[in-house]
Amino acid sequence: MYFFRKKDPNRPTNFNIRVMHTINAIAILVFLLGILFKLIQWFIFKK
Repeated sequence: MYFFRKKDPNRPTNFNIRVMHTINAIAILVFLLGILFKLIQWFIFKK
């Protein structure tokens, strides 16, 4: 599968790709934290 390939040492590292993946990871984390916050708010603080 694509995810389990070894890194190609001949492939140049691209700064833009690394920044894109970093921003994507941060966005996923913020999204999951938001969902977790809303679930906690819904289950614990509901009236």
